[in-house]
Order: sequence, then structure tokens, then C-alpha cells
Amino acid sequence: MRAIDTNVLVRFLVADDKAQARKARAAIEAGDIFVPMTVLLESEWVLRSGYGFAPAQVAEGLRGFAGLPGITIERPAQLAQALDWMIDEMDFADALHLAAAEDCVAFLSFDRKFAKSAAGRSSIEVLKP
Repeated sequence: MRAIDTNVLVRFLVADDKAQARKARAAIEAGDIFVPMTVLLESEWVLRSGYGFAPAQVAEGLRGFAGLPGITIERPAQLAQALDWMIDEMDFADALHLAAAEDCVAFLSFDRKFAKSAAGRSSIEVLKP
């Protein structure tokens, strides 16, 4: 299995550099690819901040990619949940953090916006330490 970096995933999705996009596509289509959550987190940021994609567009791209044959996503259920929450106007990083904490009794944070956004989405309450 081979892991890919953010730049390979973004190049595959955006194809703004034809030569790199061709190489990214060939590597991904060869299969046996692992994608860590950190790459997905950074890819969302690049697609949103660098390319100006809306949350729904980012979610569509990442879901489509994750569903390709030969792709293994670290914690796919947590990614799916985080993408749902992102489309529903939650920050993607916060959504990933909350989804990853599914076995915890609480999530401690000083971020009031995160706590407000998380309320009612999960059985895990976001609390101040």
C-alpha cells in the first residue's frame, strides 16, 4: 500500500497542472492507496482557502475520491460524519475532531464557536476545561 500527500490528492481533484494531474491520476488509478486523516484535513483547507470551493463542493470531491476503487481512507465513517457536519456549516477541522472523539464522554475546548456549532450534533458535549 502507498500513502499519498495532500498535493497529489488536490492535483487529482483540481487538475490545474496537467503534468502533475496526469501523474496523480496514474498513481491513484493503480490503486492500493492509503489516505491519512491529516491529508484529508489539509486537502479540505487547500480546496476551500486556496481554490475557493464551497463546503458542498469540497465534500462532493472528497466523497467521490474516497469511493474510488483501490482507495483506503483512515477512519472512513468519521470522515463521512465530518463531511456531513461541514455541509451543515461546521468547521471541517472541528467536525473531524468531534467525530474522532466518538468514544469520549466530553470534548474540552476554549473555542466557543466550536462548542456552539457542536451542540446537538453529537452525544459528545464540547465543554470548557
